[in-house]
Amino acid sequence: MGLRGAVHFVGEYAAGRTPNPCLTCNEKIKFEALLEKAIALGFDAVCTGHYARLSIVDDVPELRRSRDEGKDQSYVLASLTAEQLRHSMFPLGDSLKSEVRVEAAEQDLAVAKKPDSHDICFIPDGDTKKFLETKLGQTPGKLVDAETGAVLGEHTGVHGFTVGQRKGLGIDAPASDGRPRYVLSLEPVSGTVQVGSADRLSVSEIDAKRPIWPSERPLDGPTECVIQVRAHGGTAEAVAEADEDGIRVQLRQPLRGVAPGQAVVLYRPDAAGDLVLGSGLISATR
Repeated sequence: MGLRGAVHFVGEYAAGRTPNPCLTCNEKIKFEALLEKAIALGFDAVCTGHYARLSIVDDVPELRRSRDEGKDQSYVLASLTAEQLRHSMFPLGDSLKSEVRVEAAEQDLAVAKKPDSHDICFIPDGDTKKFLETKLGQTPGKLVDAETGAVLGEHTGVHGFTVGQRKGLGIDAPASDGRPRYVLSLEPVSGTVQVGSADRLSVSEIDAKRPIWPSERPLDGPTECVIQVRAHGGTAEAVAEADEDGIRVQLRQPLRGVAPGQAVVLYRPDAAGDLVLGSGLISATR
């Protein structure tokens, strides 16, 4: 993703948010800097191997989930504008990845057996915490029980945590009820990491800023939809509404571990496949 993306990634963690680097890369690098260069050189579009379906109907882009639901990448493309999508191509959207591998093998291409990658491109060893410490150093703070206010331990920086995290908290003693503790919130100014039980992770409302409407069709009043809040997470039914501050989402059933800084993507299920209605960056939850 380059220096620009890495700087954004580090800055978001320093502010107590959890960014999605692939989403930022698509928005700022592949479909902004690269696309601008391609157009300047006389090319019509940028073509990538993302698993998502894109059609243009009366000059209106329609971004949908891929045929291969297990490999769908529409979530990390939902921050693209209509103009960017008009100059994009995703030829693998109607294929299963298993089919693509077979075709690659028939063409004797090395990628046919290449393992799926889930690493961040600028952190090849996968150690995000170590990478962030080399950029931000250590900023000690306290691990605090959200219910009692008791200090349970210390840490070397809020950038080493994300909302919903269970492992690697560095707390020796178990909770009084014997249940696991999870990260509930991050306070970068005070350096406080609040932890508590899983039921305190549940949220029923999500606020999102910087709304993007890939088909240039903002929500017109309360809209029934299906939302996704993580690239590889599940979905949930909700009612979403746009206002002057962004998007407000009311969930039909509570979700756990919704982290500020991630994107919330709104889908409308239909016969042609889930259509991306819009997206926004999660700024607050309740």
